[in-house]
Amino acid sequence: MHRISTGSLFETALGYSRAVVKGPWCFVSGTTGYDYAAMQMPDSAAEQARNAFATIFSTLEKAGFAPDDIVRVQYTITDPALVDEIAPVLGEAMKLALPAATMVVAGLIRPEMKVEIEVTAFRE
Repeated sequence: MHRISTGSLFETALGYSRAVVKGPWCFVSGTTGYDYAAMQMPDSAAEQARNAFATIFSTLEKAGFAPDDIVRVQYTITDPALVDEIAPVLGEAMKLALPAATMVVAGLIRPEMKVEIEVTAFRE
């Protein structure tokens, strides 16, 4: 088993890994839209989704996986009205993988967070 960290303060404070690789599987934790270089959260839900995918794709690369290895994705959004804003970003990011997907509407741990994305990848 291999654990991957991005160095996020949340990972340290809450005691989790950004991803865990076990055999042909890679489980990527729920990822929000922080720009970790600037430690800032954009106001736009679409930009938050783009940042989340950038972190996820970078994590997958470190683990030896590609974005099209994603077989499962869960989106958590804070308001159903955000769907129209983020749909183009989700569609573009997942156009090759076409994973099984779930979208949940729920609160997130910080008020500035509008989107959280969690993925599972598999490679043969």
